[in-house]
Amino acid sequence: MRFPALVLITLLSVLFSNVLWAQEEAVEGEGEEGAVAAPTSYIDLKPAFIVNYGGAGKLRYLKTDIALRLAGGPSGQSQIRHHMPYLRHTIVMRLSRATEEELASMEGRELLRLEVLEEVRVMLTKEEGKHFVDDLLFNSFIVQR
Repeated sequence: MRFPALVLITLLSVLFSNVLWAQEEAVEGEGEEGAVAAPTSYIDLKPAFIVNYGGAGKLRYLKTDIALRLAGGPSGQSQIRHHMPYLRHTIVMRLSRATEEELASMEGRELLRLEVLEEVRVMLTKEEGKHFVDDLLFNSFIVQR
């Protein structure tokens, strides 16, 4: 009779510890004022970006699918969609300036990603007073040398 009581106590302690842990996570996720942060959303920039890069000489191509990670709910999405032509132009111009050295290594591609993100943020801040974009993600990245 002692064994089932021990199993029951163990199961209850595991159950309550999970409930307490979930409550602690919810409290940690709240802001200083107790408000829950806005949900994250993603916008895929379609169609894919296809640019030639590297300046004079042999033609080289870069094709990439890009997604933007946004915080701020629907208002940020509507502002991004409103400025989509300018946004795509900004990205195409930066990708076109890429060098062979930038695209040859993972570190170079990461620096390129961060530079494109910064240019997108600057453009949106100039137009809207807020950038809305938390991150920029390369979903695919194909280089033809």
